[in-house]
Amino acid sequence: MGKLYIVGIGPGGLKHMTIKAKEVIEESEIIVGYTKYIDLIRPLIEDKEIFSTGMMKEEERCREALRLSKDKVVAIISTGDAGIYGMAGLVLELRKDENVEVIPGVTASSAAASILGAPIMHDSCNISLSDLMTPYELIKKRVDMAAQADFVITLYNPKSKGRPHYLRENLETIKKYRSGNTPVAVVKNALREGEEYEIYTLDSFDDSNVDMLSVVVIGNSQSFVRDGIFITPRGYRL
Repeated sequence: MGKLYIVGIGPGGLKHMTIKAKEVIEESEIIVGYTKYIDLIRPLIEDKEIFSTGMMKEEERCREALRLSKDKVVAIISTGDAGIYGMAGLVLELRKDENVEVIPGVTASSAAASILGAPIMHDSCNISLSDLMTPYELIKKRVDMAAQADFVITLYNPKSKGRPHYLRENLETIKKYRSGNTPVAVVKNALREGEEYEIYTLDSFDDSNVDMLSVVVIGNSQSFVRDGIFITPRGYRL
């Protein structure tokens, strides 16, 4: 009997994968994934059978992984955590009686936070600005409600060539509820080659270097920057 592992490989650097993720990839006979993500773990899978596709082929990859797992041990990979904007949901929606296990990984907001300091120490939420599967009006509503509730907000998929204005529009929404001095950080290629970051305020924010490899972290009303470190206090009495 086969098995399908749904594996979060973390931010993309091999040293930031979990031990369990490496173990199940080594155990697997076949690796399924988006071509660029396959390249991130190439040193671990040189002796494996590989099924890969380009973008927008998620359903094809999931169906093939499920089919192959009927009599083989298969790993389908996502960057970050497979259950956060990854493959876990779609695989489990399509699953019938296949043997499936989800292996968690370090998501982009956690990776970015480790670089910045401690920006998500208190209540926080992740919101994707991609409208491929979610209507933009609903995305804007979620940003508005999260800003009203004073969540620290991490924006995934913040800016693409097809929707260059979404990020600016949603930051304007957040500014209705936050001070202009609220810290805002951009982290690009978190914990992998090409990593870079910048910390701004809502008033000084510059989105010129933001792309789909970035996440944007917006602090809550209590967040601050000290010595270049982005901190959201938990509320300890100091």
